[in-house]
Amino acid sequence: MRRLLTGLLVTLLLLLNTLALIGPLMVFALLKLVAPGRWRDRCSWAVMWIAETWAEIDKGIFSLCTPTQWDIRGDEGLREDTSYLVISNHQSWVDIPALVETLNRRTPFFKFFLKKELIWVPLLGLAWWALDYPFMKRYSKAFLAKHPELKGHDLEITREACELFKRQPVTIVNYLEGTRFTQAKKTAQQSPFQHLLKPKAGGVAFVLAAMGEQLDAILDVTVVYPGERIPGFWDLLCGAVPRVIIDIRSRPMEVGLWQGDYENDPVFRQHVQGWVNRLWVEKDQRISELSKT
Repeated sequence: MRRLLTGLLVTLLLLLNTLALIGPLMVFALLKLVAPGRWRDRCSWAVMWIAETWAEIDKGIFSLCTPTQWDIRGDEGLREDTSYLVISNHQSWVDIPALVETLNRRTPFFKFFLKKELIWVPLLGLAWWALDYPFMKRYSKAFLAKHPELKGHDLEITREACELFKRQPVTIVNYLEGTRFTQAKKTAQQSPFQHLLKPKAGGVAFVLAAMGEQLDAILDVTVVYPGERIPGFWDLLCGAVPRVIIDIRSRPMEVGLWQGDYENDPVFRQHVQGWVNRLWVEKDQRISELSKT
């Protein structure tokens, strides 16, 4: 009963925080639609500040109402004036609060690449646009086979969407597995890893091709939930997640990872895939080691 009441209280507080700040965020989002040049950047900064404040209040709610210990390692030297690519494993919706606890107001507010169609989602689409989430346009191989003149156009659209990041630092988050880890998914895809699904190099290659010049470092993030099972978001709300380990390793941005044609150059593709696979082998071993602690 105590955990149920905790879950309801935390849910209510998170909802009130969202309702209190969504209004001001939308005001600046609408101003950004009509603001010229420099004022548009100022509206973007205001929207970002509101989002960071919302996240910081959420951190306070979890700290006051739940006993979760956020065991953050390797976070020395994080900066808000540096652009990062965050590569992380993905096990639960708790991964998102874990990133908020680790990165909020220590790095630029993190963003995800979104499909261009999502901009039409009511309210959320406008909020994502106001937060400068990059909206990408991807064409399938079948579509490009019929329209070869559009080859490379999707990447150019995404680069244009990221133009603002030349004036503002950014943290881009990429989950290479593409979905949350479960034993059933691991078995279905015959993953060679003990704690991870197979990584998808194509997604990170697209991000690097679009933004390689604007990114300063890669943050290799490993999230571990010590215990017998992976907790869900409701477990976190109820105070049933005693400890979360967030391990960060900073890696340099190698020019060889983004200066190439992933789709059409098999040598470059093999190079990126090899780098991703080595990263995943190390991460799998690190999860085993961290789980024992």
